[in-house]
Amino acid sequence: MGKSKRNKGGRGGGGGGGDDQLEGGSDADSVASMSTALSDLQVAQATEHVSSQEFVLDKYIDDLYEKRGSTREKALGALVDAFESFMLLGLVENKYVTLLSQFTNSIKKGSAKEVCLACRAIGLLAITLGAGSSSHEIMDESHPQLLRILQTWPDAPKMISALDCLAVVTFVSANDLAETQLSLKAIWDVIHPKSGSKVGIVRKPNPPLLAAAVSAWAFLLTTVGSSRRNSDSWKEPITFLSSLLEAEDRAVRIAAGEALALCFELKLLDVSSSEEADVDSDTRETSGSKNQLFLNMQALKAKISGLVCNLSMEAGGRGADKKNLNDQRDLFQRISDFIKSGECPEESLRISGKNGILRVTSWRESIQLNYLRRFLGRGFLKHAQDNDLLHDIFDIKIDQVKNMSTTKKKIFRSEEEKGRALKLNKERRLAQERKQNILNEQYG
Repeated sequence: MGKSKRNKGGRGGGGGGGDDQLEGGSDADSVASMSTALSDLQVAQATEHVSSQEFVLDKYIDDLYEKRGSTREKALGALVDAFESFMLLGLVENKYVTLLSQFTNSIKKGSAKEVCLACRAIGLLAITLGAGSSSHEIMDESHPQLLRILQTWPDAPKMISALDCLAVVTFVSANDLAETQLSLKAIWDVIHPKSGSKVGIVRKPNPPLLAAAVSAWAFLLTTVGSSRRNSDSWKEPITFLSSLLEAEDRAVRIAAGEALALCFELKLLDVSSSEEADVDSDTRETSGSKNQLFLNMQALKAKISGLVCNLSMEAGGRGADKKNLNDQRDLFQRISDFIKSGECPEESLRISGKNGILRVTSWRESIQLNYLRRFLGRGFLKHAQDNDLLHDIFDIKIDQVKNMSTTKKKIFRSEEEKGRALKLNKERRLAQERKQNILNEQYG
């Protein structure tokens, strides 16, 4: 306000006005020069920061070639930390082949700790690159190594790391259902292993491994979609998941509950009309088999509903973990409400600024959010803000005016108002046209 008054005084004066104007021009030049200098400094600092990051990244890559395992572990830990702390897309999109090669080497020859770090690094690399040919190459190269780990019973920590990596890489990179099904089958073999001709005793996963495997399986199932269903083929896995609701471990029960809620949402327990048509077309199938399938699914639904209801009201015994007990009650109450009324869970998470909000409105989105949130750990917020992959997966509305100047904010908001007005006008016009068409059909 003070500057505005001085300018008015200068313009209103007599002979002194010329000197004031000249002085004002000099100030403007100084401000412009200072602005340019600051801008150049910011660019220089940003460039220096990127160059510094690239130098450090290259150093850690060099360390991955070292023979000493502890050196490789330290480098992997630093790279994982960097992937969590920054969006390194610009730095790694031309280095991902080298990174992937060294990560897979660590899986092949490293200690258990090194293998776990390498699996996490591969998953973070895929999330950083996002969907596309680069991340698909990561899936192709890492898949055999991850499957090999899943067959190294009973090393639970390595298997959990491999499960997380396999689920994340497949989620980001798979091009079709067939690729997703390969990973789903590999994970299911961990959940419900069966003895083959060369295996004497069926191996059973311990509770942490079982809970991790069920969560990974459900996370990948979110990508299948309700159109890819055949009730008969889903009966066995859903039946087994329902049995896990009676497991002693609470984490297993919670993981199984979320997976079953997704199965209900995808209508995997429903016998669709297309399936009935297929059965009718097969002359060897009788109407009795159709009825039996329907009855089996109805009985399974009733069993799951009863178990869910009981878990939503479970009493806490002596020494019970009250927090986890409350989490269980809350989850299964929401599942029970969903089974009865179809009411989906809703959750909002503030990402940044005034309007940086992430919203989920289904079990599918909720499972994806919880899984990626856990996998990214402290890096979730950074990736939710800056990673296009997460913007594509979730309905994230970022506050676009936060870093704008006052003038640009006014222009942006004015354009937003125009856009809203145009949209409302279009909706009114379409509504009037629909109303007129109805009247024409009735009285025309």
